[in-house]
Amino acid sequence: MLVVLLATATVSFVLIELPPGDYLTSYIVQLRESGNNVSKAEIAALEKQYGLNLPLYRRYLKWLGDMLRGDFGRSFEWNRPVGELLVERLPLTIIISSFSMVFIYGVGVPIGMYSALHQYSVRDYAFTFLGVIGLATPNFLLALILMFGFYSWFGWSPGGLFSPEYEVAAWSIAKFLDMLKHLPVPVIVIGTAGTAGVIRVMRGVLLDELTKQYVITARAKGVVERKLLFKYPVRVSINPIVSTIGWVLPAVVSGSTITAIVLSLPTTGALLFGALMSQDSYLAGSAVLFLSVLTVLGTFISDMLLLWLDPRIRYEK
Repeated sequence: MLVVLLATATVSFVLIELPPGDYLTSYIVQLRESGNNVSKAEIAALEKQYGLNLPLYRRYLKWLGDMLRGDFGRSFEWNRPVGELLVERLPLTIIISSFSMVFIYGVGVPIGMYSALHQYSVRDYAFTFLGVIGLATPNFLLALILMFGFYSWFGWSPGGLFSPEYEVAAWSIAKFLDMLKHLPVPVIVIGTAGTAGVIRVMRGVLLDELTKQYVITARAKGVVERKLLFKYPVRVSINPIVSTIGWVLPAVVSGSTITAIVLSLPTTGALLFGALMSQDSYLAGSAVLFLSVLTVLGTFISDMLLLWLDPRIRYEK
């Protein structure tokens, strides 16, 4: 895991630095467009201040060394430590991601099971149709539709996680309840595509398992249907879903970037997008590394869950 993270950090930093120019170049252009003259001495001082006068490999080694000591560098755009910016947005990102994950699996698995057990029924066709629509509709478009609908019908905009009076207020029970009131829309929007995918996978794998010989034999021997389903076919059918947790966990965070911007959600995805647009290398690199940690951690969790769910999966010497 450490080797993968180190390789990801290296590749991410290099890719972020590949486009021509840097944050300082854009900053100087903005100053000149606003009518401020910037001398060469001032440019040299700014390059030294931001560490942009160093070669690429030295900037990377400095960033990596400082990061190992808990210092992720300083954001050029925000002029604040990167660690502070990530810590500010990380709790809300985790909350939204956690609720989205619960929504994805809590809705997708039961519906997939129902569709497989009632194949070719009216509800099966309805769920399949909705699943295709969910996969085909971009999350940000669904967010725009819901925002328009809520504002047109109820006179309320679902954007943001807090009402205006709680935006800068200290945390309290009232602020937490206000956040819970705003959570359903972003959770549904972010989780729609993932839920549709889980429904399709669960339905397909369970249908395949129900036709296997061990299920037919168990039924012939009089095993109770509920016990038969949950002890064998359903347990095996969850394997492909559990194995994708490593992809779903970071996808919920990073894949909802445009949705977060549309809904004005203070998440790390929107922060990463702004950092990439302004070539804020330390902030962008740290955010990408955070997503990489989620990917590696999610893969590890999925491996452990597979080991627990399926006794056939064991390490062999």
